[in-house]
Amino acid sequence: MRDPLFDALTADEIGRVAAVIRDAGVGGARPGFSAVFTDEPDKHLLRAGQAVARKARAMILDRDTGRSYDVVVDLDDDKMVAVAEVTDGSAPVLLEEFSLAPELIKKDPRYVEALAKRGITDLSKVQIDPWGVGNMPDVPVDGRRMAGSVSYYREFPEDNGYAHPIEGVLAVVDLVSGEVVAVHDFGGRPMNPELCNYTPDANQPMRTDVAPLEITQPEGVGFQLDGPELTWQKWRFRIGMHPLEGLVLHAVEYRDGDAYRSIMHRGSLAEMVVPYGDPASEHFWRSAFDVGEYGLGKLANPLRLGCDCLGEIVYLDAVLAGEDGEPTTIENAICIHEEDDGILWKHTDWVTGNVDVRRSRRLVVSFIATVGNYHYGFFWYFYQDASIQVEIKLLGIVQTRAVEEGEHAPHGTPIGQNLVATYHQHLFSFRLDMEVDGWQNTVIQNDAYGVPVGPENPNGNAIGVRRTVIGTENAGDGVTDTQSSRNWTVVNPGRTNRWGVPVGYKFLPGWSSATMLAQDPSLIAKRAGFGTRNMWVTPYRQSEMRSAGDYPNQSRSGDGLPRWTRENRPTEDTDVVLWHTLGVTHIPRAEDWPVMPVEKAGFHLLPVNFFDKNPALDVPPTEAKRCHGPGSGPHVAVSPAGVGRGSYRSA
Repeated sequence: MRDPLFDALTADEIGRVAAVIRDAGVGGARPGFSAVFTDEPDKHLLRAGQAVARKARAMILDRDTGRSYDVVVDLDDDKMVAVAEVTDGSAPVLLEEFSLAPELIKKDPRYVEALAKRGITDLSKVQIDPWGVGNMPDVPVDGRRMAGSVSYYREFPEDNGYAHPIEGVLAVVDLVSGEVVAVHDFGGRPMNPELCNYTPDANQPMRTDVAPLEITQPEGVGFQLDGPELTWQKWRFRIGMHPLEGLVLHAVEYRDGDAYRSIMHRGSLAEMVVPYGDPASEHFWRSAFDVGEYGLGKLANPLRLGCDCLGEIVYLDAVLAGEDGEPTTIENAICIHEEDDGILWKHTDWVTGNVDVRRSRRLVVSFIATVGNYHYGFFWYFYQDASIQVEIKLLGIVQTRAVEEGEHAPHGTPIGQNLVATYHQHLFSFRLDMEVDGWQNTVIQNDAYGVPVGPENPNGNAIGVRRTVIGTENAGDGVTDTQSSRNWTVVNPGRTNRWGVPVGYKFLPGWSSATMLAQDPSLIAKRAGFGTRNMWVTPYRQSEMRSAGDYPNQSRSGDGLPRWTRENRPTEDTDVVLWHTLGVTHIPRAEDWPVMPVEKAGFHLLPVNFFDKNPALDVPPTEAKRCHGPGSGPHVAVSPAGVGRGSYRSA
């Protein structure tokens, strides 16, 4: 559904929203704007032809009371049309709270004394990372704004603090009252004495045999931007940045002949959680909802040409609401470019010796967010064969804890002297609002199997596919199965290709499909219930946008997908939403230290009988001059007998 009502808010709209909320007194004298974004219209109303106003939604924190409010503003009339106090959970963290928590904790005499016992008296060298307290069952959160803490030591400002965890000290602070409500000392451990830095000066000598690699497009990029709408070859979609979800794509379509055909209405990361797996009293509570607690869009990096992205780059700025409500800009937040992706298709005719090859080119739309010690790159790849790939790149520094010399650490990997990296998971939940050639869609689970030997398979070689219609939300078990090559196809039963087969798009999970390992009575297992399944299928509801609910910060109710799907609503021949959980269970390696090489995870969407034949047959051959290196002559195809015959057509 292509409609500007779904587009991200403009700077002017953000400013107007802030003015309306301040005038109404919502959030008191010092309202904190945790997140301001488009309140996307209900597709059902648009399809019915009803007039729909452009609206914005704001998550507001009253800094003086700790109360949170959910506000909807009509942008056509500049008036507030809904306001509700949040009773389950709290507004996402304000960036200013990252600074406030350490400031308050360092003034507490109990904390100062605990550090002095460990020989630390210069608190300017102490780094305190605030964390949510939703997993601390003994910490009251109703009507309060709380934060826990983990402490590290930096010998100098650019030092890697995660190399020197200050073990055993845990402070809990009330961010509204300014009170440090508790300081726990669970006992110290020797600190790693070594500097473990990743900067060039600490890792000399540098390699000298890395040859320059230049990527150029002499005629410029092959895509066009018209406001938020991008077109590239046969693709068309709209781009936005959400303060919580980060990069959001709308109205994804592919041109077939003279007409565009719909594939997906909206795609984004709907939530992610990082649960840590150390049961010790000072560590068991650590986890992070990077969407609902912190906001990945707000934490987007300003990208740098030649480092984060390589080639002929077009950047888009992200315009978001600052915490005072006024618009602010993250420059170069979204990177768009084209990449060579190897071979698209190839055939060597062994009879004639002729070779046909087409190079694959993909369009890349990406952003990178930093949440504390970790960084996450989210890359959407669009291919010439009408397939889509989503790839997550995990980067940064692993979480650490200190141990005694020779102490066995059953839940971590030794990476330094008195230092281990904790086992943990990264669980990402993507929301894919599919519209495959229209919105009347059905999801089918496909499992390949060996047909039992019998009259239908006398020689034992037959392969069958067991197709299970996901007719209700709880049909199927919702987990991946590599042995059956399990995948899910979204089909439009009312549309067929030339061969009479319903058109569809296949969801193909990637290699990283872990689910939640935490279990009852762990609060994180309840709070992040979406992580118990790899695939959820729900009917579209305008209010169901984020997998753990809208307010997971300090919530302990288990909101989101598990609650919504209790009704077991019908999902056949309707407007369906796929929710995919993909997970990385990170058992750190020594090679992940002091900064980890990139780890990747993702999934694919591929056309299945959406077309009558390969849609990439019209990709032109590559010019021969671009296929030969210096000093090399034309390539010659070689027959099985070793005699060159025919010409090399492309590479």
